[in-house]
Order: sequence, then C-alpha cells, then structure tokens
Amino acid sequence: MQPIQSFYTQLGSPKNIIITSHQKPDGDAMGSSLGLLHFLKLLGHTVTYISPTNWADFLEWMPGCKDVINFEKNKEHCRELVNAADIIFCLDFNILHRVKHFEPVIRHSKAIKVLIDHHELPETSAFDYGISLTTKSSTCEMVFDFIVDSGHDHLINLDIATCLYTGVMTDTGSFRFPSTTASVHRMVARLKETGLQHSPIHDNMFDNFLETRLRFMGNAFLHRMEVLYQYNTVVMSIPKRDIIKYDIKTGDTEGLVNWLLTIRGIKLAAIVIDREEERKWSFRSKGNFDVNIFARLHFEGGGHKNAAGGRSSESIEATTKKFHEVIQQYEKELN
Repeated sequence: MQPIQSFYTQLGSPKNIIITSHQKPDGDAMGSSLGLLHFLKLLGHTVTYISPTNWADFLEWMPGCKDVINFEKNKEHCRELVNAADIIFCLDFNILHRVKHFEPVIRHSKAIKVLIDHHELPETSAFDYGISLTTKSSTCEMVFDFIVDSGHDHLINLDIATCLYTGVMTDTGSFRFPSTTASVHRMVARLKETGLQHSPIHDNMFDNFLETRLRFMGNAFLHRMEVLYQYNTVVMSIPKRDIIKYDIKTGDTEGLVNWLLTIRGIKLAAIVIDREEERKWSFRSKGNFDVNIFARLHFEGGGHKNAAGGRSSESIEATTKKFHEVIQQYEKELN
C-alpha cells in the first residue's frame, strides 16, 4: 500500500469513483463517506456511495444520504457501478470482510483502491494507496486532513462540514473521549467557519428516536444486565425476542453499551445482541484494558483500545456463557 500522498495527483482529472464503508454504517462511516463524496463532486468526479447494507433512520437527514445505494437491495446495479469504476475509496474499515457480501465485488475489482481509516492492523495488501492512523479520532477527521493536505481547503462548504462534524462528534462521544485532540478542535473551528450550526446535528443524532427504543432500553437495564463486580465488568445479553417485541431497527442499539460504563468502578462493558445471521458483540473499556485485543482473541473482532466489536456464530446463550468463562482470565487486569 503506497502512502496516500502519492495518490493526490489522481484527483486532477475526472474519474468514476465509488465510495464504500463498513456494513451498518454509523455516524463516522456515513459522515466521512458523504463528506468525501461532496468534496470529490466539486472536483468534477462522478461519485457514488454504496453502503454494504442498510443504515439507521437517524442518519437519513444528512446531505446526500437519499442517494446512497444499499448493496443488499441493488446487487446487480452495484456490480455494474464497481465494474465501471476507476477508483474505490474504502472508509472507516481496513479489512475487506467488514463490507460483508460486498467483499468479493470490491476485492476482484480492477479499480484503484484507496484506504482512509483509523483502526488497527489494516489489510494493506488489499489497497493500492492509503492511510491508517489509530491516533486519529475518526475517519471524518482523516477525510478533513485529506481535503486540506491535498490543497483544497477552500472547497470545504456547509454540506462537507455538516457530514464531517457528524462523524467526528459521534466517534469522540461528543468530544469527551481521549481521542479528542487539539487537532479535532481546530478542525471543528474550521468547519464552523462555513456557517455550520452544530445544535441541529446533535438533535438529529440523539433526539430522534421512537418511544419503543426507550422501553427497550428500560427492559434491557432491568432484565438483561449483569454486573460482575469481582471483574469490574457489566455484560448485557439481548435475545432476539426483545428485538422483535420492541420493533428494534438498525441504529436503535447505538450507544447502549456506553451507558454500562457509567456505573461507578466499571472498567469493561459488553453487550451481545442476537441478530439474524450471527450474534454481535460491542465492547467498551476505561483505562488500560484493551478491548481490541480482547475482541480479537475471543470474539472474532477488533477495533480500538477502548472500543471494539465482535461476533459469534454460537447461540446467544452459548456466546454469553463463553464471555463469563473468558472474563475470569482477566480478573487481575480489571482490578
């Protein structure tokens, strides 16, 4: 994988460009992809954002979101678009299996593949150009750097600013996580110069749910949460019947795991949710406990030191039992 700086010359002439992100895109994946899309269109490129799957309803307000194509619902059309592409940007993931069933289409494409991501251990052999910086707060911050460093700061408009602010805000926990560096605040100051109003973005992202979500969360806290004080750990196991009962949609469980860390003394929070094809884990931690390593070792996942995900093909009961067994190995670290 060549450094991203070597790619800048490719921006000079019109290209057919595809942008994609990880499945079930969150605020950072959607924000970075749409922010890059608006920027590349200003340079005269033909650009399409293909999401590997559907996305949360609370992202629909974002500029350009109505034109995003869901691969799972438009497979043949997406294959045609990729086959005609000169360049494919891969944002907010660094291993191709994170695009789910879209993977073989991307992997076998002859287009130039460009990585912009902030997760650990990238699959560098899959990309022609790229940048992978775990020290960055978000992929949105990296897209901002890409725009500025390639000499196009003057093109940052309100649509770009709105998308990039959304992702950096969500991935930094509204600017409270340690990843909120001085460069993040300088970025936000530059985005505000476009006339960006940040309060409506917060409202759209955090105050835009149905009543059923609150009732689901209340049930989860009352009946699905286990506090393991001997390990300073909280684990929550959500069965499929809860998903059905409360009509939970994509994005409705976003941020739930973070609430578990609000309990005094807790250093590790874990949630597993029974999805259609597999059981999905979310891990969060405080301090030096590395959930990236934990997820990679035990739950086929990974991510960041204090925020990671995983998966399991076992039943919800079996994978929860496994968690209870493996956590015993970490009693010393968590105390």
